[in-house]
Amino acid sequence: MYTDPIADLLTRIRNAARANHETLYMPHSKTKESILKVMKQYGFIEEYEVEGTGAIKTLGIKLKENRPEINLKRVSSPGQRIYIKSEDLKSIKKGLGIQILSTSKGIMSNVEAYKSKLGGELICEIF
Repeated sequence: MYTDPIADLLTRIRNAARANHETLYMPHSKTKESILKVMKQYGFIEEYEVEGTGAIKTLGIKLKENRPEINLKRVSSPGQRIYIKSEDLKSIKKGLGIQILSTSKGIMSNVEAYKSKLGGELICEIF
């Protein structure tokens, strides 16, 4: 059993990318699915799908081919939550990367949160 499922998601994606795997599978949760939705929207992964029904579901993640190295950094953790205001949101690598936040309107990128003037828990940075 792991205590931080988001860190587990990021680590599995990082390890699969470094090992040149095309797909990976992991247990499903709504939070992981929301994070993958944002990653797909910004082109960090090719596709994801939910497999299975009922209580036992898995996430199938297809990584991009011919991709540069992906850097995933977990910022907030269960032991130390990091919150950020909408005014303090910044661009990552001059717009090439994103931050993923958990806001009152759901999980979204720093670009969407800045437009909506929402702050929240800073989950991770991707570039």
